[in-house]
Amino acid sequence: MLEAILIFFKITFLISLLSLITGLFKPVYVLWFLDRMNRLKVIKVYGSICLILLFLIFGFSLF
Repeated sequence: MLEAILIFFKITFLISLLSLITGLFKPVYVLWFLDRMNRLKVIKVYGSICLILLFLIFGFSLF
């Protein structure tokens, strides 16, 4: 069960990292749900998601 959670976090991390990289080139592709789109918001939204998921991956890897 723990391995499934770890795989889910890894896949979600890779998707958010891909969205972060894509959003640095074209913010409209990943921030379509906001009224104002800029690269700083991409870093705030997807960068924080990446960091949280990275900490969760390392946290669950220790068990």
